[in-house]
Amino acid sequence: MTQFILKRLLISIFLLIVMSFMTFMLMRMTPGNYLDTLRLNPQISEETLNHYEKLYGLSQPVLVQYGRWLSNFARGEFGFSFYYNVPVTHVIGGRLWNTFILSFSAFLLTWLVAIPLGTWAALNRNRGTDRLVQFLSYVLLSLPGFFVAMILLYWASRTGVLPLGGMESPDHGSMGFWARGWDTFRHLIIPAVALSLGSIAGLQKIMRGNMLEVLGKQYILAARAKGLPEQRVIYTHALRNAINPLITLLGYEFAGLLSGAALMEIVMSWPGLGMLMLTAVRSKDIYLVMASMMMGGIMFLVGNLLADILLAKADPRIRLER
Repeated sequence: MTQFILKRLLISIFLLIVMSFMTFMLMRMTPGNYLDTLRLNPQISEETLNHYEKLYGLSQPVLVQYGRWLSNFARGEFGFSFYYNVPVTHVIGGRLWNTFILSFSAFLLTWLVAIPLGTWAALNRNRGTDRLVQFLSYVLLSLPGFFVAMILLYWASRTGVLPLGGMESPDHGSMGFWARGWDTFRHLIIPAVALSLGSIAGLQKIMRGNMLEVLGKQYILAARAKGLPEQRVIYTHALRNAINPLITLLGYEFAGLLSGAALMEIVMSWPGLGMLMLTAVRSKDIYLVMASMMMGGIMFLVGNLLADILLAKADPRIRLER
């Protein structure tokens, strides 16, 4: 296991370097930079702009700029944000946490609902409730998450039950500890639900199919023939084997929610990496774009690594060896 983890970490580092290089090149291939925006301001002299250009190495060749950024990133220096006029770490820290809250909440909601729902649908195969669940799953799979979010926003605007976007109310700072937590939770409901509905529909269909396949195995028939209680047959023998293939999807599911959260954050005005990336790209704030992309890539790779480790722990037949 230790050898496998070290190998995956080395591969992850290589993938991060490739991803950062492609992102850097795409940003540099687009015309202009942030200093071109400052040149439109008559109060900023050309000497000041030349000073900034030399200070941040924007006049150097692209490969030299990338090597300089990569060397600084390896030392934990993410650069300076031109748009916010502060170090990138000051901007990205809180935004990364906000994105993690949204993605993890949607991820948790997806698995807590999809696994029991898929199991229940398999145990009630071809009954009216199973057909209803499958029909709703097809409908939810065909609806984009941002469209579902807009429907929920319209419903919230008509009923006033939930807040309309953002992460906190205007008087959030004056609230007590528990009141602030409740306020954030209310703002989290719509984006988390909209982000997870499609994943719930897809995951429960996979769980239903796996459960039906496992229930037809001979060892399930043998367990029932021995007189074991049905609850033990279902939840001890069948469920554990049916859920193993889903563990492989765990890392990809979390990464998919992370990428989908970017668009959801823009629609819902959630102050996370999605809004930050949009602002950074539009303002050509290259160091902020690079840091945001790297944080998303690291979360993606960590999710996949955790999925492989959990699969090895859940199924003793898996041997992660050379």
